[in-house]
Amino acid sequence: MRYERYGSGTLRLAIESARGWKQRMEKLSPRYTTRREDIIEVRGWDISFLTAGLRIFPVMRGAHPYQTQSGNPAMANPEHVAILKQGVEVWNSWRWENLGIVPDLREANLGGTNLSGTNFSGANLMKAILCKADLSKAHLSRAELSGADLSRAELIETNLSKVNLRGVDLKNARCFQTIFANVDLSETKNLDSVDHKGPSSIGIDTLYKSKGNILEMFLLGCGVPDQMIEYTKSLTANPIEYYSCFISYSHNDHNDEEFAKRLWEGLQAKNVRCWLACEDMKIGAEIRTTIDESIRVHDKLLIILSKHSVGSEWVKDEVEHAIDLEKERKQSVLFPVRIDETVMESKTGWSANVRRQRHIGDFTRWKDHDAYSKAFERLLRDLKAEG
Repeated sequence: MRYERYGSGTLRLAIESARGWKQRMEKLSPRYTTRREDIIEVRGWDISFLTAGLRIFPVMRGAHPYQTQSGNPAMANPEHVAILKQGVEVWNSWRWENLGIVPDLREANLGGTNLSGTNFSGANLMKAILCKADLSKAHLSRAELSGADLSRAELIETNLSKVNLRGVDLKNARCFQTIFANVDLSETKNLDSVDHKGPSSIGIDTLYKSKGNILEMFLLGCGVPDQMIEYTKSLTANPIEYYSCFISYSHNDHNDEEFAKRLWEGLQAKNVRCWLACEDMKIGAEIRTTIDESIRVHDKLLIILSKHSVGSEWVKDEVEHAIDLEKERKQSVLFPVRIDETVMESKTGWSANVRRQRHIGDFTRWKDHDAYSKAFERLLRDLKAEG
């Protein structure tokens, strides 16, 4: 129809030239939209129902709805903020249905909000404003909280395990049965002003990570015994000499197990904190979950490479976990040692990548006392903690 009515040549491909054609530019902004007054104002839907039941702090007239205190646009994902403002039940359901999404609430202003029981596990709350927020029974395990303001926040029965608390302000925050497990409190602000309503949980791993640099007043408020407080002081005076490590090996071969136990006993004798599944796993523990957690909380994965372990899917998973941790921590985690030549002959797969990319400790003559001692001393030097 269009061809018959307007003639040939009317329709063209975009890449073809068209004489006399040019873009209509009557409504072009004179400054390429760098000035607010040149931007066309569009009125959207009323979403006030999203904020029902929440205390919302006033925003300056003309400001971006998710602006930070400095006036710059916040980095929080507006969609995630909107879901959170629909209430804890809606938010927790959304988290359950979207397990692969990491909530982005960076610099979000959530001050004074009732967030009791909220699932913030793994969420990015860097520099978020949570002053006077009710975070009681909230789950923040592995959350990124560095630089956040938690002053006068309710932290009753709050799970703060494995949270980044660097630069977090806890001024006058209320704590009771709060979980401070596997966290570094050495750079957390205003610990001396925390309002302790009862004892809280302080993990041994927290004392290690903080290198004993935790205010005594805070530890007393958490219910830590005097003997343990004295022990934390020794951590500062005598810093950890060696990295901790998790020993991974094939359980299907007696030779591998015999070497692993000998290595574990030798490292323990040198005060190297190390974990061996068959010795340290609790009865009834979920094996895969327990081992994954053990790899995460230790500094290094010491993997014993042999003809049995190179073919083990279990060991393969542990190596991949360690490589993921290296990307996350931006430091070396994987420590491979070999007790035969199998890995050096690998051409494909994860073992070939380890051979090409890593120095592999040589324990092929581990049954010879002198050869073992020499290789062991080299391993100890490599496990020396920096600084």
